[in-house]
Amino acid sequence: MTTILHLDSSIFGSEGQSAQLGQTFVSRWLEVRPETRVIHRDLAAEPLPHLDAATVSAFASPPEERTSQQAAVVARSDVLIDEIQAADVLVVGLPMYNLGVPTQFKAWLDQIARAGVTFRYTETGVEGLLTGKKAYVLTARGGIHAGTPTDTQTPYIQGIFDTMGISDVEFVHAEGLDMGEAARNAAIAGASSRIAELAA
Repeated sequence: MTTILHLDSSIFGSEGQSAQLGQTFVSRWLEVRPETRVIHRDLAAEPLPHLDAATVSAFASPPEERTSQQAAVVARSDVLIDEIQAADVLVVGLPMYNLGVPTQFKAWLDQIARAGVTFRYTETGVEGLLTGKKAYVLTARGGIHAGTPTDTQTPYIQGIFDTMGISDVEFVHAEGLDMGEAARNAAIAGASSRIAELAA
């Protein structure tokens, strides 16, 4: 059975355009593959703590030497890693805030990007351990950024996912959403059409 890990990070919840694009993708996918298991995590509704020195120390400590507080920190991360390890497909609804990824999504990445667990260092470089997965990243942006220096999201996501072994990443950008009604409608229609193709 295929498993989808569906991630949202819009501060506007289900009203956010990226969340709606993600839901459209999952709904289309389920129409074709109704047996698919879906794990949904709304990172804005249930935010994760941001990375700090205590968290890094907990990750680095040998299991037998962790305090109870450190064990709880690692256990939270382990749940998130279990979810992505179980997933065959990632569907990420990703708004752009101030030319970057939402802090809620960055917090999730910092919880799952763990040396020795989702990637490891070798004599020849970094080896990702989350292989064999396909990721669909559905972005919603007020302006036009794809292919320009202001698109910080695409290279960042490609880089961090590839570090963890997820090299097959497909982006669908809905851009110009704040540039007038005509531009907004055209962007959503174009993204929805591409989503329908990919989900089929």
